[in-house]
Amino acid sequence: MKRNKTLPGQSKSQNSNAQAAKGSKTAEENSYKKLSKIAFEALEDAKAEDIVRLPLDGKTSIADEMIVASGRSNIHVSAIADKLSETLKENGFRDLRIEGQQHCDWVLVDAGDVIIHIFRPEVRVFYNLEKLWSPNAPDEQAQ
Repeated sequence: MKRNKTLPGQSKSQNSNAQAAKGSKTAEENSYKKLSKIAFEALEDAKAEDIVRLPLDGKTSIADEMIVASGRSNIHVSAIADKLSETLKENGFRDLRIEGQQHCDWVLVDAGDVIIHIFRPEVRVFYNLEKLWSPNAPDEQAQ
């Protein structure tokens, strides 16, 4: 049987608050990883090409991860975005914000902890988000 230990100088309520915060962070991390996995699999199922995951740790607070993918045409980009949003909603991620579906050159799906960009190949090359957000990109604070 596991017992909660209270550190010297720490009350039992402080200990339980610390454990609750730790449990909350773990649940939040699991939720983000589940969202990322579901999104990635939906992109694969919709035949998205060149799918790249970009961790955003230490880069920004807007999300934990960015996923960039390509579709072969405007129609393919639209179909990928539809499949992705449908799959995410079926799995309980209903608070989605979607931009760019009118023209389908670049569709952005903001799922909260994960942001998904779906491009036509030539638009993806032009914006080159992978270079901008890669772990090797220069830090904003660097001089």
